[in-house]
Amino acid sequence: MSRQIALLRGINVGGHNSFPKAKQLELAESLGYQDVSVLLQTGNIVFADPGTPPQETARVIHDRIAADLGLTVPVIVRTGTELAAAVAANPFPQAVPEPKSLHVTFLSAVPADTSRLDALDPAAFTPDQYRLIGRELYLWCPGGIGRSKLADAVSRAPLGVTATARNWNTVTKLLALAAA
Repeated sequence: MSRQIALLRGINVGGHNSFPKAKQLELAESLGYQDVSVLLQTGNIVFADPGTPPQETARVIHDRIAADLGLTVPVIVRTGTELAAAVAANPFPQAVPEPKSLHVTFLSAVPADTSRLDALDPAAFTPDQYRLIGRELYLWCPGGIGRSKLADAVSRAPLGVTATARNWNTVTKLLALAAA
């Protein structure tokens, strides 16, 4: 059975947008999703693919969160196949042994304008690196994301799409849940 993964942006971060794990599970089940798992508190919901296109699933979840909780929470959905492809496309395999140094930003669509991102001088941010591949932006920060000037610069480069990031640990755990 195929799976979908809903990635919610900005919940349970710094005491804002409170949406406990149990409520996430309850919401997904109330929408009729089957075989639901929630990873961490930060908005990672894995469930049996309802046969709905991912963008429609994202809209349905977004609208239900707004109706039930009064929160405006961006939602990005990937199929298990899409998540597996994103993991396989990792341009920084050398980062895998240090998974907290590698982050994937999932985008709602392929950005139409990447000029501000393309204008970044990679040499100014060494050893940190990024690669945009389709709807995923990979960011490798060997010294940690908290001190990364590249992470800050990338986050300030507007791409005109909704985005939410996960570290490699979370991405691979989501893939394992989706494959289960």
